[in-house]
Amino acid sequence: RIHPTDIMASDQATTIPNVYSIKDNSEEPNDGDVDLCGWVLVVCSFILVILAFPITIFYCINVVQEYERAVIFRLGRNRQGGAKGPGLFFILPCVDSIIKVDLRTTTFNVAPQEILTRDSVTVTVDAVIYSRIVDPVTSVTKVTNVKSATELLAQTTLRNILGTKNLHEILSEREIIANQMEVHLDEGSSPWGIKIERVEITDVRLPQSMQRSMAAEAEASREARAKVIAAEGEQKASRQLKEAADVIAESPIALQLRYLQTLTQISAEKNS
Repeated sequence: RIHPTDIMASDQATTIPNVYSIKDNSEEPNDGDVDLCGWVLVVCSFILVILAFPITIFYCINVVQEYERAVIFRLGRNRQGGAKGPGLFFILPCVDSIIKVDLRTTTFNVAPQEILTRDSVTVTVDAVIYSRIVDPVTSVTKVTNVKSATELLAQTTLRNILGTKNLHEILSEREIIANQMEVHLDEGSSPWGIKIERVEITDVRLPQSMQRSMAAEAEASREARAKVIAAEGEQKASRQLKEAADVIAESPIALQLRYLQTLTQISAEKNS
């Protein structure tokens, strides 16, 4: 059996979230809304522009280049329609404020970072980041300084990724590490309206003591390979001499002919 109170409780459980959702939708702010005082200021600004028309025309008309966008705030609120440009547009001198955003790809060098690798080796790494702004409004309203924030994020990401790599991986897998950095940076900077286009690791510097150790190791390895190659040559030569001795042993006259051939070679070079 179903009790009437259970039905009422289920109805309340289904209706309460709907009420909350309607309330949340009604409370969403609209950037384009202006209160009565704001409309009064806008009308007064229009009247001022009309009264001082020949002079105010230089303050009301702005031009934005093809590679720029203008974010306009009217009484502190972002105007509807997003960023303006490129081209010519009209603003109110006393009410509107404008911020121009450059959409071209910018490059910056990540400050040299001293990183301790997973195998306890200290290296200094330099990198270059290529980025551009894809959302001008977000880049202005969500972060104070886009360039500084991106640079700090790049430094942190570089240290975090290289700290999990060995020295050999850092020296031999630069492209893979750069791709990993690009993915992490893009995820971190996308809420700011930034797109990371490319990451390049330009230089990896080792301490002087480590460089001397690696040079000594490489030199010892080359000497070892040279000794192995010389030993292999002597082994092959001894086998060939053994085969020649077996052939000469079968015919005693062959040894006499070889002796005469050797005398001929010596007399041709050193007659005395």
